[in-house]
Amino acid sequence: MQEYKVTYFFDEQHYVRRFIHVESQEKAEEIVQKERDQYIEFTDSRGIYHELNTKNVRVTQISAYHRKK
Repeated sequence: MQEYKVTYFFDEQHYVRRFIHVESQEKAEEIVQKERDQYIEFTDSRGIYHELNTKNVRVTQISAYHRKK
């Protein structure tokens, strides 16, 4: 499993970020595409719960993430 950082941008200064664990970048993209224009819920790395309407997102960014040990 690899870790991917998904960032949802609402404008130049406001965004929400979450991390997902999947086999590949293609699988991460598939998950994000399936969630388009609907409500999703997740807890971020700080333990904060989010309910997000992906319809209001202007840009979604996915990138591999490598945590420092």
